[in-house]
Amino acid sequence: MNRAFNRKKDKSWMHTPEALAKHYIPYNVKFLGNTEVEAPKGTEVVKDAVRKLKFQRHIKKSEGQKTPKVELQISIYGVKILDLKTKEVQHNCQLHRISFCADDKTDKRIFTFICKDSESNKHLCFVFDSEKCAEEITLTIGQAFDLAYKKFLESGGKDVETRKQIGTLQKRIQELESENSELKQQLQDLEEQLMISHVPPAGSLSMKPQSTDVFDMVPFSPVTPLVPTLASNGCPPPPPTTLPPDISKDLFGAEPFDPFTCGSADFPPDIQSKLDEMQRQRWRGSKWD
Repeated sequence: MNRAFNRKKDKSWMHTPEALAKHYIPYNVKFLGNTEVEAPKGTEVVKDAVRKLKFQRHIKKSEGQKTPKVELQISIYGVKILDLKTKEVQHNCQLHRISFCADDKTDKRIFTFICKDSESNKHLCFVFDSEKCAEEITLTIGQAFDLAYKKFLESGGKDVETRKQIGTLQKRIQELESENSELKQQLQDLEEQLMISHVPPAGSLSMKPQSTDVFDMVPFSPVTPLVPTLASNGCPPPPPTTLPPDISKDLFGAEPFDPFTCGSADFPPDIQSKLDEMQRQRWRGSKWD
């Protein structure tokens, strides 16, 4: 292995086994990013990845973007990369998927590891700026590998299979939770659409349509009061402007003419005598009836 990237095996482990087995060792570093590589290991492979990510980070820095800070959590189960402020897990690299780890002896700040992605099965190289503790982080990951291998031998390989099953179940749970959230949102959208479609427009009247006869006329009923029907614009018709005629008045609003109620001075004597005769005949007729 090239001296530029080398993990010193002659150094003693830095942490207690309990710290890595039951808990984790945290490190605050800058995350330069990750990039796909063609091989799962090799000094030249990680060198090319470091040069590529450093160049990309230099361009982003010239554009005003800062290198994001993350927290590494190293344990016998893997390396987690979390957002330093929100503590949200950005990457969870299981230890059995990490195939190579090394620090740069020419730059004490840089360390890297290669991990196989669980979804795409591509080999990704992760590169970090650790502020002159790259060798310490590399040794910590090496210690986690050593403890995990011992535990694997003690359990006869069952422990690794159990972790794989747990990881698969956790991934499936996340997928189901995402699908459940999408279904809830779709149900809420449908309920809102139904509510909007059932709300009548402002100012409109909700009236039950009346039954009609064969001539499309409302049947007349002397018991049921007449209900005004809506006009084409949705408003009730205006009240009728004509009133029933008064039977005590004639067409011109005058009292009906009754020749028998007129006074004697209203007509000439000959006409008046004829009227008197008609009145007597009328009275006799009514008497005999």
